[in-house]
Amino acid sequence: MFDIGVNLTSSQFAKDRSAVLERARVAGVKGMLITGTDLPESQAASELALLHTGYCWSTAGVHPHHASSWDERAAEHIHELASRPHVAAVGECGLDFNRNFSTPEQQEKAFSAQLALAAELAMPVFLHCRDAHARFAALLAPWLDKLPAAVVHCFTGTAEELEGCLSLGLSIGITGWVCDERRGLELRALLPQIPAERLLLETDAPYLLPRDLHPKPASRRNEPCFLPHIVRQVATWRHEDPEWLGQKTDENARRLFRLE
Repeated sequence: MFDIGVNLTSSQFAKDRSAVLERARVAGVKGMLITGTDLPESQAASELALLHTGYCWSTAGVHPHHASSWDERAAEHIHELASRPHVAAVGECGLDFNRNFSTPEQQEKAFSAQLALAAELAMPVFLHCRDAHARFAALLAPWLDKLPAAVVHCFTGTAEELEGCLSLGLSIGITGWVCDERRGLELRALLPQIPAERLLLETDAPYLLPRDLHPKPASRRNEPCFLPHIVRQVATWRHEDPEWLGQKTDENARRLFRLE
């Protein structure tokens, strides 16, 4: 099993980060990708990955929420980080028109710049899209033949949006969102439509704690050690063997991010 989305730099892990990693290992998680969402977090993610070489890798990018911070300095910093051997993808980047912490114009500028950077470095991209599918696809499509791979992290879109992402050749990251009986049922029904070779799994820890965990953790904090639960649930809903799916999605992650 490989967790492609862990916000391990979060302050929620500040007191027990080493224990969190050990619990993940014991649970059977074979590796993880630490998410970079802005300049400080991308730097911190890189440093953490370096501390745990061979088990952790990281991304370097600017999330659409932080797109207003994109400038020449940001571009240079992300370029430098992305050139490090333990940094496996450019991102988290994309569009989020749900809350617009940065304006749509700022988001589009930062997204396009990071796609260009990834193309220059021939690196995969780790993507974010929320309530912006049409514009997201329009900006992304011209770059796809210049990128080695792309994954939509934490996909929560509609059937039409899934079809659109798959038609573009994107891989799909699924989280414990599908374990939520209040808002994850539509996505749960779409799981069988994702080709096995295009499926990746993630916790997005410390966020999106699966609501159907039993017994429920005392803390509301999600952890990578809960990835096996997500694997089992997704396998059930896809009518697949959990052990096979865990291995398959691990292989997918290592192939997509070109990990040794």
